[in-house]
Amino acid sequence: MDIDLNADLGEGVGPWRMGDDEALLGIVSSANVACGFHAGDPLIMDRTVRTALRNGVDVGAHVGFPDLVGFGRRQMQMDPAELAACVLYQLAALSGMARAAGHRMTHMSFHGALGNMAAADPALAGPLVRTVADFDPSLTISSSASRAIEEAAADCGLRVRTTFLADRACDEEGLLIPRKMPDAVIHEPARVLARVRQLLEEGTVTSYGGRKIPMRVHSILVHGDTPGAVALARGVRALVEAHGRVVPISRQAA
Repeated sequence: MDIDLNADLGEGVGPWRMGDDEALLGIVSSANVACGFHAGDPLIMDRTVRTALRNGVDVGAHVGFPDLVGFGRRQMQMDPAELAACVLYQLAALSGMARAAGHRMTHMSFHGALGNMAAADPALAGPLVRTVADFDPSLTISSSASRAIEEAAADCGLRVRTTFLADRACDEEGLLIPRKMPDAVIHEPARVLARVRQLLEEGTVTSYGGRKIPMRVHSILVHGDTPGAVALARGVRALVEAHGRVVPISRQAA
């Protein structure tokens, strides 16, 4: 079994850093890099991309709402054309940073509230995924389970690879439970690792309501801003290696 180990990184601003990106880039196989809208800035983006290149880690654009204060976790009602332009802007920024460093952008993912809204709404997923396809049809979309994004990607000829968010509860459709709900974010490392073990051994995830649902994933994500993220990432990597190999999505079989 080949599984990508993924993390959201580059989420500081100016002198303020969130998480230990350098340590995580020695553990994960791919990184979603904040592009300056929900977090990140040009220097952080450049440093993250170059560190990823040194470690052989794939990079992708982590695209969110223009919401630094809310860390991209607040829903925003934006004109579709404006939102599509925001997505395009962030893709272009990370792609340019990667190219200048001698690296390449292999994938993208939607962050926070934008990702949750697109995953649940075909009318929103369609134009946003089309923007990704228009920018670079070779990109892979990394997404939590979402029929809306999968169908939009199929319409555009894009590849989608499902990512399991190890510390986030989901409903019976695989959609993420809103963070404001109790236990939507799982903080205890032992519980997170138990969820990963269940996924690897059974191919199932236990939903927020307690039902086991089948889930075929290509990637497991650890949030870089989670306390103890480095130790947790090491634990997840050990579990994956006990069941197969850690391989970035770009190098997994189609």
